[in-house]
Amino acid sequence: MASIDVLSSRFSTFQSMHLLDLRKQSFVDWPFRDECKCTPDKMANAGFVHCPSENEPDVACCFYCLIELEGWEPDDDPWSEHLKRSPDCGFLTNINDFTEMTVVDFCRMEKARLKIFIKKIGHKKMACLREEVDRTLQSLQSLFDTL
Repeated sequence: MASIDVLSSRFSTFQSMHLLDLRKQSFVDWPFRDECKCTPDKMANAGFVHCPSENEPDVACCFYCLIELEGWEPDDDPWSEHLKRSPDCGFLTNINDFTEMTVVDFCRMEKARLKIFIKKIGHKKMACLREEVDRTLQSLQSLFDTL
């Protein structure tokens, strides 16, 4: 799962990924090609951006809902996988082509995308806080046990 820094970087980088051609360009080193269901074109059409790492060459992240999927198989259908794991993604439920959106529509989508980002960051920060509280409690318990 992506760290807070990675999510922040992706959110700002993905701002231009409304454009299909830019998403397609990110799949230059994608390991699956024409004989597969998860080709670069199909991945980009489903809203994904290729975000590989040294250990995970097949990581793809939705530019809109920021869901990160890895472990792709040649028979995986990007649209179906995206819908299964993020059924409320605004990209998947949007009926407008991005090139035909009004400024108002685009601003609404960006507002929704920002809300998703803030929610994900908030969840991650709460998880870090919970871990810190647990460590502090364990430390205090150890101190009390030695008394």
